[in-house]
Amino acid sequence: MAKAGETIKIKDITGRDVEVSVPVERVILGEGRQIYFTGALDTDAPFKRVVGWRDDFQKADLDGYNIYLQKFPEMAKIPTFGGMKDGTFDIEQAVALKPDVIIMNTEAKSATEESGYIEKLAKVGIPLVYIDFREKPMQNTDESMRIIGKLFGKEARSEEFVKFHDDQLARVTDTLAKAGDLKKPVVFMERAGGYSDDCCMSFGNENFGKMVELAGGINMAKDIIPGTFGAVNPEQIIASNPDQVIVTGSNWELYVPGGAWVGVGPGADKAKAEEKLAALMKRPAFTGIKAVTEGNVHAIWHQFYNSPYQFVAVQQIAKWLHPDLFADLDPEATFKELHERFLPVAYHTGYFASLKAGL
Repeated sequence: MAKAGETIKIKDITGRDVEVSVPVERVILGEGRQIYFTGALDTDAPFKRVVGWRDDFQKADLDGYNIYLQKFPEMAKIPTFGGMKDGTFDIEQAVALKPDVIIMNTEAKSATEESGYIEKLAKVGIPLVYIDFREKPMQNTDESMRIIGKLFGKEARSEEFVKFHDDQLARVTDTLAKAGDLKKPVVFMERAGGYSDDCCMSFGNENFGKMVELAGGINMAKDIIPGTFGAVNPEQIIASNPDQVIVTGSNWELYVPGGAWVGVGPGADKAKAEEKLAALMKRPAFTGIKAVTEGNVHAIWHQFYNSPYQFVAVQQIAKWLHPDLFADLDPEATFKELHERFLPVAYHTGYFASLKAGL
């Protein structure tokens, strides 16, 4: 463990060696939803190091934002800025906030490099560290948590989180390994269904696509989408005739007011979510497919795709795909335990919805 004020070399998730004086006391979060990991390490005061953050938390997860705001009203005063990717990041504003480090997601890397931000920040002594819970989360979550643990001087806490994460994931993977030759259902994961009129965004062999495979399913779009994110056309869904459909959703009222998206998340209205989920299945790509006729249609909180909590999603997907095998697994209890042990806010149900009775 580094001594206070010591400058150490940290290898970030992209393999860059970055010199940082630790523990950092002033942090800029390149994404507001990075509070999901900040809250797990600085549980008593999740905003104590945050001097600036991107403005996406409220827009992308309105219910979660309001739960945090109620307990930590001071967060409304934290300066916000736009993103590297859309070119609205204000480097002068960032420098004025005098951060000890800026933490960025890997998807901002190419935009950051093209604009020369790393060099500009280096000139004024501000290091930038990349982490990843989105591009390859099943591969990079543990290491990303360890990197943040080093930055915050919370190595023991980050190891405790990593152990919980891995143990909970193993409850699915170990059970599947013991089950042997199991029939794997074909699953279509729709990313942000109803967010726009387009059909249909999905996942390649990473993120929710990888979660489906870990949960004992076959990701329908695995061989169609070459990267982590992409789209499939309605004809491909009809031809594949998936056994299960899982739609990601969140409260996107600030992005798409009154949209057809499924508002699952903390404190969500389950009946309303199921109603909107059923409505989405009336689109041409889904009418008559096996998943819909048999009622194997579900909705899951979109933000599992960009947080260190994906193991909860893997548990829930496993339960949907193999209800008998995972009859004793309770993903809600797992997420509740995560909140009680690691997070600064209380657990609220509402992260999942299903058209299958009893699930």
